[in-house]
Amino acid sequence: MNKTVLITGASGGIGLELAKEFAAYRDDLILVARSMDKLKQLQTKIENDYKVKAHIIEKDLSGPDAPLEVYEYIKKEGWQVDYLINNAGIGKFGQFVDNEWASECQMIDLNIKTLTQFCKLYVRDMVEQGGGKIMNVASTAAFMPGPAMAVYFATKAYVLHFSEALHDEVKKKGVTVTALCPGATESGFFKAATMEESGLVKGKKLPTSKEVAKYGYKAMMLGKPVAIHGLKNYILANSVRFTPRSLVVKVVRSMQKVKN
Repeated sequence: MNKTVLITGASGGIGLELAKEFAAYRDDLILVARSMDKLKQLQTKIENDYKVKAHIIEKDLSGPDAPLEVYEYIKKEGWQVDYLINNAGIGKFGQFVDNEWASECQMIDLNIKTLTQFCKLYVRDMVEQGGGKIMNVASTAAFMPGPAMAVYFATKAYVLHFSEALHDEVKKKGVTVTALCPGATESGFFKAATMEESGLVKGKKLPTSKEVAKYGYKAMMLGKPVAIHGLKNYILANSVRFTPRSLVVKVVRSMQKVKN
């Protein structure tokens, strides 16, 4: 039987590729993003290419109680959500002392508050339904502090730890929670975060959003609590546990340094 998947941040990057991946397995979609034009284009492509239903919702998810508004709209339409993909998120490159508070606050609201509220709303429904799956898109940034992106790295650490704890709480009730942790990925994220000149991405051949989405889909379906994409990323994320914290900060600062 077809499942229905709610995907936030679905209009580009990993979110868009996840939409295609689930559609390829005949799942219906509820796609949420800020741009109605992009959503309509994606809706047409999904329905034409995969012959599944793609509902679209235009919403700025950083707004107060935006998740509740989406949840209530979906309930009113009579759609049951079987899988939740919390993909919406933003980053900001730059020194904390220089960045505007408004952008940092929006990042905290979207990356942490919105994600957590969606989980709060849907995990209860999933338990009552007898099962379900949640994917929270974190990052390899979750495993370390990040000079030049201090708030972003910290928000992803929250996503990782929250997801692991929630998975442990609900796995015996038929619900799994997967924290997908990609490294630097070829998408629009770095342009939006103004970090195209960062040493983390400039001149590097990055994995595609499609590759990350395929990996994330498989990990979620297997019910893995933590899914780190790529061998190098896996080694980097786990090596941090055996490295002095002061050295980790220096290494990340070097990795993030702007390349001339």
